[in-house]
Amino acid sequence: MAAQLSAQTPLNVLIIGQSGRLEYEAVLFAASLRYFNQTARLFVAEPQPGPLWPNNPRMKNPQARALLERLGATILPFENTVFGHGYPNGNKIEALTALPQNEPFVFFDTDTLLLDNLDLVPFDFDRPSASLRREDTWPKIELYGPDRTQIWKALYDHFGLDFESSLDLTQPDGFWKRYLYFNAGFFYYRCPRVFGEIFLSYARSIRDTPPPELVLQSLDPWLDQVALPLVVHRLGGGRDALAPGYLDASVSCHYRLLPLLYARETDRVVDTLEKIAEQPDVKSVLQQYDVFRFMLYHGRGRKVRALFDRENLPRKEQAIRNKIRREGFWMR
Repeated sequence: MAAQLSAQTPLNVLIIGQSGRLEYEAVLFAASLRYFNQTARLFVAEPQPGPLWPNNPRMKNPQARALLERLGATILPFENTVFGHGYPNGNKIEALTALPQNEPFVFFDTDTLLLDNLDLVPFDFDRPSASLRREDTWPKIELYGPDRTQIWKALYDHFGLDFESSLDLTQPDGFWKRYLYFNAGFFYYRCPRVFGEIFLSYARSIRDTPPPELVLQSLDPWLDQVALPLVVHRLGGGRDALAPGYLDASVSCHYRLLPLLYARETDRVVDTLEKIAEQPDVKSVLQQYDVFRFMLYHGRGRKVRALFDRENLPRKEQAIRNKIRREGFWMR
């Protein structure tokens, strides 16, 4: 029987809370989660000081921390033993083993806004999946280097996985969508410990002893997205494991950066953002961070929005970023 939540079992939701932008994004995420869902258990995983961090990575704003706790979040300390400052994206990998074992979970990047109740999403926790809202970011094919098939097959072979069954045969050979590739903005499974241990093992192995076919490839910041499809495939999931139209669609928005949200997302996303951000306790925290203060409360986001036709956006994200920069509105 598929692992699904009963009506009495709350969903475990994991995000990362860290000093700087992420602690403010965590407040916005938590506020949007609570706006639509009063039952999900939110864990804000917080990296702890240690030899892999030159500075204290914990959240520094006491008002942000207090508001997260009022919104029902559990602050979950965890230790970095593999990544840390050198690859902060590794937090999402190392934090998984701090979650309750044998309980289904969903991880979200902190720069995500909830738009509806997560209970609407038909998760099958036996079949993991991840975000298909991605671009052709990895690998970068060099003129005299291996092609995509050779690179991805080398990774599957490296971990003893069946490469052929991961392919989308409706896509042409060599086209990037033929290969299993996700954005790591969300992923889920029935047990965070199982998922996290495989994810950590694969990511560390790719970083430390990559196959020769990866010699020309950059793994920063792509390491999590290189390892993630291998983990999903190993655990019996795939690109078709979650019905489309829920995450990265009607229930959640991985906005990444506020200028990008205002430039390309729907009116519903912008209206939800501004409604939640205007709640007095949320506003009092978010306006302490420059990006949120100027984009949300000083009107810069609406100026960015006026630069673009959502029905005719540039095909590449970089073109959107460049236009915002030319107008002097870029912030991150």
